[in-house]
Amino acid sequence: MTLKVSDVGEKELVKYIISNSKGITPDDTAITEFDSTNLISTTDMLIQSRHFPKNMSYFHMGFKAVTVNVSDLAAMGAEPFGFLLSMAIPKNLRLDDFKEILNGVLSACDYYSIPLIGGDTNEASEIIISGTALGLCDEPLMRYDYNLGDVIAVTGDIGLAALGFELEDLDNVYSEKALKPKARLKEGQILKKYGATSATDITDGLASELYEIKKDDFGFMIHEELLGISDEYKQLANELDLDYLDLVFHVGEDFELLFTISKDNLEKLPIYYKVIGEVTDSDVIELTLENGFVETIKNKGYEHYVSE
Repeated sequence: MTLKVSDVGEKELVKYIISNSKGITPDDTAITEFDSTNLISTTDMLIQSRHFPKNMSYFHMGFKAVTVNVSDLAAMGAEPFGFLLSMAIPKNLRLDDFKEILNGVLSACDYYSIPLIGGDTNEASEIIISGTALGLCDEPLMRYDYNLGDVIAVTGDIGLAALGFELEDLDNVYSEKALKPKARLKEGQILKKYGATSATDITDGLASELYEIKKDDFGFMIHEELLGISDEYKQLANELDLDYLDLVFHVGEDFELLFTISKDNLEKLPIYYKVIGEVTDSDVIELTLENGFVETIKNKGYEHYVSE
C-alpha cells in the first residue's frame, strides 16, 4: 500500500522534516543565534479557500496574514524585527481588492510595530498569502520548561472564533473574533519577563496545543468550570447542533496564548489571564467536567491534509 500525505497529516510531515534537518527546533518558531541574541523566525501560508471565511473582507485577509505569523513571535516572547510578504493572486482580481489586502497587511504591520521589509508576488487561481515574521529574543519561551504543579492558563476567552465561524449574524463578539483576530504580542513579552515556564499560541485548538507541549511523564488536568463557558455560548452551540466542548477544544483560531507558570509568578502578572488547570504527573491530558466526571481529552484539532 502506498501512503498518501492525507494518511499521516500535517504534524507527521513536520516531524519528518525536523528529523531530517539540522538546526530546526520543534517549537513555534526557528531559533538562530544572531549578534549576541537570537533571531526568531516563522512562516505561515494562508490559502483563500482554506483559511479565510467567505465573509472576511480583503482588508482583514491581509491583516490576518500578519497576525498568524506575529502570534508565533508572541508565543516566544520575541520583539518584532521585520515582516516578509509573498502573495499569489488571480490575474482577474480587482485592483481595488489587491490594494485592500495590502492595506490590511500594512495596517497590521503598524499595529504590531513590525516593518514590511520585502516579499514577492506571483499568479494563482486563488489568493495565497505567505508571510514570514522575524523577531529578536535573548531567552525565548519554550514549550517544555514547565514543572509539576505549575498552573495552566490562557490570555483570554477561547472557543469564540470557533462559534463565530458558524454564525450568520456578524454583529457579535464571536464573529468579531473569527473575522478580525489579533495576536497577543505584548502579552507574550510580559509572560517571558514574569517567568512563564512554557507558552504556545492557540491556532489549531486547545486540545491540539496541549498535546503539542506535553512531555513524557507529565500530564495536564483542565477544569471545565474554569474555562468560563457562558450559558449564551452553550445555547448558541446547541441551536446549531454543535457540541460546545468540541468547539472550545478542537477548532482553534483563537490566537490566545496558552501558558504555564508557577503559582508565585502567576500572582505577579500585570495582564488579564484565566487559569484553566494544572500540570500533573499523570502522563495524560484530562478534563474534569462540571459534573465531576473526568475524561481524557482527545488529540484532535485542525490539521492540513486530513481536516475537512
